[in-house]
Amino acid sequence: MARYIVSARKYRPDSFGSLIGQDNIARTLKNSILRGQLAHAYLFCGPRGVGKTSAARIFAKTINCSSPGPEMEPCGECESCVSFREGRSYCIHELDAASNNGVEDIKALMEQVQIPPQVGRYSVYIIDEVHMLTQSAFNAFLKTLEEPPAHAIFILATTEKHKIIPTILSRCQTYDFNRIGIPDIVRNLRDIAGRENIRIDDESLHVIAQKADGAMRDALTIFDQTVAFCGADIRYEDVIRNLNVLDYEYGFRLTDAFLAKDYGTALLIFDEILSRGFNSLHFISSLGSHFRDLLVSRTGGLDALLDLPDSLRGRYGEQASRCTLKFLYEALDAVSRCEAGYRAATNQRLHIEFTLMRISFLGGLPEQPPVVSGTSALPGRPAVQPAAAVAPVPAEPSIGTVPAASAVQVQPAAAVSAAPAAAPASAASPDVAPDAAGTDALRPARKRPSKRASGLSLSALMSDEEITVELAPEDAAGDDEPLPDAEAVKGKWPELAAMYTSQPRLANALGTARLDVKESDGLLVLSFSLVNEAQKNWIAEKKLRELEERFRKICASSKIRLEPDVLPDDKQEKRIYMPTEKAQDLMTRNSEVGELIKDLALDIR
Repeated sequence: MARYIVSARKYRPDSFGSLIGQDNIARTLKNSILRGQLAHAYLFCGPRGVGKTSAARIFAKTINCSSPGPEMEPCGECESCVSFREGRSYCIHELDAASNNGVEDIKALMEQVQIPPQVGRYSVYIIDEVHMLTQSAFNAFLKTLEEPPAHAIFILATTEKHKIIPTILSRCQTYDFNRIGIPDIVRNLRDIAGRENIRIDDESLHVIAQKADGAMRDALTIFDQTVAFCGADIRYEDVIRNLNVLDYEYGFRLTDAFLAKDYGTALLIFDEILSRGFNSLHFISSLGSHFRDLLVSRTGGLDALLDLPDSLRGRYGEQASRCTLKFLYEALDAVSRCEAGYRAATNQRLHIEFTLMRISFLGGLPEQPPVVSGTSALPGRPAVQPAAAVAPVPAEPSIGTVPAASAVQVQPAAAVSAAPAAAPASAASPDVAPDAAGTDALRPARKRPSKRASGLSLSALMSDEEITVELAPEDAAGDDEPLPDAEAVKGKWPELAAMYTSQPRLANALGTARLDVKESDGLLVLSFSLVNEAQKNWIAEKKLRELEERFRKICASSKIRLEPDVLPDDKQEKRIYMPTEKAQDLMTRNSEVGELIKDLALDIR
């Protein structure tokens, strides 16, 4: 039986060309060799498994190679290359600083540095995990590192650059190694699988690459583990079961349930995930990643941000086309809040389940369609018999006061009795208007983009679709609506103040406001005076539109406009705040209190 070698060692890079994901560092090192501009000390730092030690070995082999290639690659055939491959090189020395981190170890190294190389031009000393050296060892190493012999080159490698003292950093050329991208890992794993005659699909390779978190060594280790579990034929289902990875399918199923406002299905899917042993926090993090990928798929020009195989890109694009940007944004916000408060929650499962319900209701609760009788008639006009059933227009809860009649579409008959030729009805909601002969003919209702904020819901304002508001028949008819009675309007004002009992300051400001009514531009303008400019500005910027819409609804008239104003100082009622002022006011209004204070010689100051 042949001796088994793990893939991380078997396929370890042995040339700059095989160094995955570090092209800029490989190019810099090759150019320095080609130009003969070699430093005496290098520092390779970066995450684990990205090729720091491998790059140091390749660099050491190349500078000692007797016949490097035109691209500054070691030949692999000279004595220096062969001796290094067989582990008997006297020119390239490796030191593990994790187990040789004392002053005595550094002193032994300094004595060894004085010996010139037997084969090759340089003695290269690769010190791995150099951050593990003690403070005393670092200090003992400083002088040698600053002025080494001409034949000595030091290559320090570390995963924790911040632990190295600044005096060491200043003596080295620093190279920062990056995490290896998922496409590079997938490409390398696919090449290795082909050499080993292993069949594996792209979805499985992407799962392994994502699990490796940018480390090529981790990816090869996971690949070996997967081969041991699945054999030579690796399937996606076996990979996610072996690596305990949450399947992409759960994200698609949950999003479909959210779009259908089916929170029950979402809760059942979450229970299924828990029953399979997945961590709740891992689940919510995976759900956030799914929403992020949907957002990226929905936004054009961001394909480079999507690390997914082509087979999954199509599914993400299809589902993203059914999601609005508002839904994805609010879903990501809900997931982020859930993830932030997960550890502080007493009932963590309920915390996540409540988040799933919130996402299910992001678009609002399902509405019941309005019930409309079989005939429709306007006041004072003959009823019109529709030929087909009444079809309600889907509408969301609105903040405004558009009458319910505008939310119903009536499909008219081809002709109406008593009308010689009825106008053809459009797909929009029709209205009934008298023709020149006094008979009723059908004409399409007018539409306009908006009427201030009247009749528009918040979700409609943020949706991707074009917004149109159908006018009520009374509005569509023109300016026939009469102005409401001024005294009746002023009498309705306390009802508006009573609607804000949960906001005492606003309710008090409205309740004590002085009212003034006038007519302007065909509207009844109600001016309400407040006590100061700050109060007026706040209401004008934050609450005026809401107050106006609510008051119009109370008065059942759209011809009312509200204007905040400030009461002049000379007309404002003097307010008493200080205890002395309160006592003086009480004595003024009640003479008996004043006599009592005098008899008892009380001090009211």
